[in-house]
Amino acid sequence: MLAPILLILSITSYTFCIDLIYHVEEEQNSGTYVGNIVADSKIFDSLPSTDHSLIWFSLIKQRLTDDTQLFNVSKTGKLYTTQLLDAESLCSYGKQCFKVVKVAVRQAKMFMKILKLKIVIEDINDHSPEFSDKQINLQFSEGDWKGMKKSIPNAIDNDITVRNSEITYELQENQNKPFALSVSKSLDGNSELGIYLKEKLDREKQEMYVIKIIAKDEGTPSKQGILLVHISVTDVNDNAPVFSQVVYNISIQNDESLLSPIAVLSASDLDSNENGKVSYYFSSKTSESAKRHFMLNEETGEIFLKETFASLEKQVNELFVRASDKGTPPLSSAALVLINVINQQNNYPTINVNFLTPLSESSAAISEDTEVGSFIAYVMLIDNDAGSNGEVSCELQHNKFQLLMLGSKEYKIILKNPVDRETKDHYTITIECQDNGTPPLEIVRKYSIEVMDVNDVQPKFTKNVFKFLIYENEKPYFPVGFINATDSDLGLGGQLTFSLLANNKYRLPFQITSYGFVSTNQSVDHELQNVYNFQVKVKDNGIPKLESIGEVIVEVIDQNDNAPYFTFPSVNPFNLDVHYHPQSKSDITTLRASDRDSHVNAFLRYEILGGNEKQLFTVNPYTGVLSFSRTVYQNDAGSYDIKVAVKDSGTPVLSATTRLSLTLTVSNTTSVLFTGSHSKSGSMLDINIVIIIVVIAVVVSISIVVFITICIVRHNNQRNLTNSPSLNASIQPWREMRHLISQTNNLVIITKNPDDIKHKNMQLVDLESQLVPEAEFNKQWKSSNLSRNLPSASQVYCDGGFVLSSDHKF
Repeated sequence: MLAPILLILSITSYTFCIDLIYHVEEEQNSGTYVGNIVADSKIFDSLPSTDHSLIWFSLIKQRLTDDTQLFNVSKTGKLYTTQLLDAESLCSYGKQCFKVVKVAVRQAKMFMKILKLKIVIEDINDHSPEFSDKQINLQFSEGDWKGMKKSIPNAIDNDITVRNSEITYELQENQNKPFALSVSKSLDGNSELGIYLKEKLDREKQEMYVIKIIAKDEGTPSKQGILLVHISVTDVNDNAPVFSQVVYNISIQNDESLLSPIAVLSASDLDSNENGKVSYYFSSKTSESAKRHFMLNEETGEIFLKETFASLEKQVNELFVRASDKGTPPLSSAALVLINVINQQNNYPTINVNFLTPLSESSAAISEDTEVGSFIAYVMLIDNDAGSNGEVSCELQHNKFQLLMLGSKEYKIILKNPVDRETKDHYTITIECQDNGTPPLEIVRKYSIEVMDVNDVQPKFTKNVFKFLIYENEKPYFPVGFINATDSDLGLGGQLTFSLLANNKYRLPFQITSYGFVSTNQSVDHELQNVYNFQVKVKDNGIPKLESIGEVIVEVIDQNDNAPYFTFPSVNPFNLDVHYHPQSKSDITTLRASDRDSHVNAFLRYEILGGNEKQLFTVNPYTGVLSFSRTVYQNDAGSYDIKVAVKDSGTPVLSATTRLSLTLTVSNTTSVLFTGSHSKSGSMLDINIVIIIVVIAVVVSISIVVFITICIVRHNNQRNLTNSPSLNASIQPWREMRHLISQTNNLVIITKNPDDIKHKNMQLVDLESQLVPEAEFNKQWKSSNLSRNLPSASQVYCDGGFVLSSDHKF
């Protein structure tokens, strides 16, 4: 059971490989030693020496082939031939001759392996080239010219290798003979032989030649075969028949009799015997229609009408007749017979239109770039009627095409006006033809002309400007929109490809597909750039390529991605000393903030978040003005740490906070309302100096007058004032009509009189409006980036005038 399994596995393993290759020449005697399988396969190398005697070999018999009958293997592994090997009978020409046998290797009673042997049978040059006939006969005429060739058979060598079967040919002892050998190769590789004349023959000098052709192979040693060629020279037929007329003109009626000849041709030959006998026949140039209607007697040269003519058939028939003798080779001459068939009937004309670029029998195509005057079609009319019945005229009424006469019954169609496929891609033309018979007969034919497209239309965008809106902060590849363009050309001329034009100023955060879809390639920021203007190029794929440029505007919609921030106060916390008069109620300072966002996202609102437990302060949510929410009393003095916030109106709402450290102090001196605008420096301070000097002069004058008046009043009422507490209480509010609010480095004014503070603040506003950009005062804080450096000096407003502290620097 194990042995068959090993055999099957062994056969499967070695089916696709060769283990050993041997060479043996053909024609060796039976029993010729080929090789030692044991030594060549080295099978003993993998076995102990004690097992060598157990190894034996046998040839595996194959039923399908008889290759195993050619060789034998001994048990000890010797390979021999069993018969005479003939490569020509065993193998095909031009291929390596080999046989494959399988040898089983057994160890005792078990299979070890199967060896696949390739035995190459070497071809030897054991065949000579052979001609099919040892001798052939050829005939050349003394009339043959130089170069005349006669074919002869080639030789065959049955050896199967190319070298042993390759044959060369030559003429032997060919001196002073007017013949040469021609050798050429055919498509199948065989030689084609021929004998050709080197000079003209003269039979009267020599009428028989014998030449010897030798065929040699390329084997070693070379073998050869010989062909004897007997050439006889024959006499020539050197006179051709001659017609009595070169051209015969004959007129007949279309209903001529079929029994009588309509013409008799005559030709003579000066040669005698067979070379002088003449016969007649139609040459190959005679049409089938003519052969169908006419019959020629080969012996007599008589022409008969074989079939009557229909009224619409050809009016003139051409018969090409040849007269040939019986010589070898036969000589002949030709004559032309013109037979005019007279038609007495009136028939409709026929229109034949040959278009330059036809699509079918009744349609054609032209390109839309065809130039005016270009040839479109050739028109030929057929009317075989006699006289005026056969005279025909035609016309074509069309705004794009014109019919021009070329000659009798011949016209051409040309392009009259330019055509445009995008405007109209199809035209129908009508040709009307009429003869001059009585009554006239008319024929009308319609033809279709298709206009073929060329790439002559430039792509066109559907809009002058494409506008898109996108939100900022979107991820890359966010869709923006489609750019649309049209091209009415067909095929590649109408296939459009879009691309962005490079911008040398900055890299666009957009990309476009070939079909016009625009998307982002990176996130966009409204605060960096809120509008993008760029160009898109669209081109078609025609030849030549046409293109257009389109404008694209992408507006970036703001999102609330920036929180507001305080521009005043600019530090956190901010210390502010407020000197107030009891029972006063006025503004303290103005909060200012900015937001890099725009529109509703930058609409800011202010509020107090903490530190206002006594409800003493309030802030205007829109202007940011911080003021007292009620009347301030003396017991309100003290320190307050309030937390203020600014919020935008976006979604979600973003905010910022800061702290104000307020120190409220009761004072008889008032200070100017402190805002961020007082912290300006430079030219604004110079103007303030001039104003302050003027105000000081006025204040000093008023102060002197007031001081004198007070002194007089005090002098007159000093005793009463000293003894009356109630009077002192009534005077005290007058003394505290004004008070000072001092900040860390700045002073602001607060007064009990609303009209007074309005007047004073308006003066300050008018002054600042000349020095500060308009944006600072129209509450568009988001666009203001002005720096606010607080001055080191204090501004004090006292009794209607400004005074400057001694440490103020300009």
